[in-house]
Amino acid sequence: MAVYLHEEDLPAGVLGSGPIAVDTETMGLLTPRDRLCLVQLSDGGGDEHLVRFAPGSSYDAPNLKAVLADPARVKLYHFARFDLAAIEHYLGVVAAPVFCTKIASKLTRTYTDRHGLKDLVRELLGKELSKQQQSSDWGGTELSEAQREYAASDVRYLHAMHGILVERLAREHRSEAAQAAFDYLPHRARLDLMGWADKDIFSHES
Repeated sequence: MAVYLHEEDLPAGVLGSGPIAVDTETMGLLTPRDRLCLVQLSDGGGDEHLVRFAPGSSYDAPNLKAVLADPARVKLYHFARFDLAAIEHYLGVVAAPVFCTKIASKLTRTYTDRHGLKDLVRELLGKELSKQQQSSDWGGTELSEAQREYAASDVRYLHAMHGILVERLAREHRSEAAQAAFDYLPHRARLDLMGWADKDIFSHES
């Protein structure tokens, strides 16, 4: 198992086939203001690939964009809504089709209100994640070993959890509802980018 750091694009041919786990790191939580700094990917084979973008980047990353935009390849996320918005805003592609472990958790783990990645990894896989680097500066000239490990761990376990959550969705007869939610996520992310991030347009409230 290794963590590879690439600058400005993903090298061709480094990922195997099948679903790909995806995550992003940005300068903050306001997508148009807080630039995309890092995209993390894993094909589930044991390695993680981190693609870093420098300040002022043109985000011209043809290999990465091709992988993310591939309609035949499912993208696994935890809280896909945020990552989809960041990827579309900065890279200009819709990184779908989607499976979101956070939504799957909310649909199946109704016995708890703890749906964070750390909680999910602990319960489903019996492993512990460190979140010490969650609020660190991702825009610096160098990424520390701790930052690299944190970023890689965000995609490391998504394949394993995907398999478990698919089974639970089927067991609880919620697979169809989950798929409908996943299909809607790129549109929800686009609404966030358009200014409706904190508004429920389906609500009766004005």
